[in-house]
Amino acid sequence: MLTRRLELQFFNEAGTRATIGLDDPKEDLTDVEVRNAMESILAEDVFTSPRGDLVAIAGARIVAREVTEFSVAE
Repeated sequence: MLTRRLELQFFNEAGTRATIGLDDPKEDLTDVEVRNAMESILAEDVFTSPRGDLVAIAGARIVAREVTEFSVAE
């Protein structure tokens, strides 16, 4: 089974990275859409992290993971 996760990476007030993950992003997501969403998150001050509020965009990526399970249990 292949799963995909959009990871939005921000810097917080302490200068460390904080990541917000979203499962199953749409296939045709664009850089502009991601940046606009991240800018909205910052402008609305929607999220915080253990090390302070989110203050800047650090990056974004889609991580794909494939898991193959074996039927070995009885």
